[in-house]
Amino acid sequence: MISHPVTWERMANIASSNLGANGYGADYLGGYSLTSAFITEVVMTFIFLMVIFGATSSKAPAGFAGIPIGLSLAMIHMVSIPITGTSVNPARSLGPALIAGGTALSQLWLFIISPVIGAIIAAVVWKYLFEDSVSAV
Repeated sequence: MISHPVTWERMANIASSNLGANGYGADYLGGYSLTSAFITEVVMTFIFLMVIFGATSSKAPAGFAGIPIGLSLAMIHMVSIPITGTSVNPARSLGPALIAGGTALSQLWLFIISPVIGAIIAAVVWKYLFEDSVSAV
């Protein structure tokens, strides 16, 4: 259950106090739990990687990969900023957590582990369900 409503004032407070670091729990944006944050980051990273794989595959039209990748990243941010601040990239989470310190740094492990798990799942799904099989003739 959400303990705090997500408001623009609350988002502005957090943005100015932790430099865009990701987080979860009662003191972060919507107050979502660790489980919610973990599931959000895994699923959003999975979606993002599936879009990247599809947009850059040999079946996709050349030169247009940036459109679906950019639109999917925008959608991912719209959905998950209120939940975790949106990581989907451990490098994006590392810098703000190191600068902000405190809670952001203690929660950083989640924003490294969950995107890696989402990426591994996406790679396996893509490889076994969508990748073209090359036949040696």
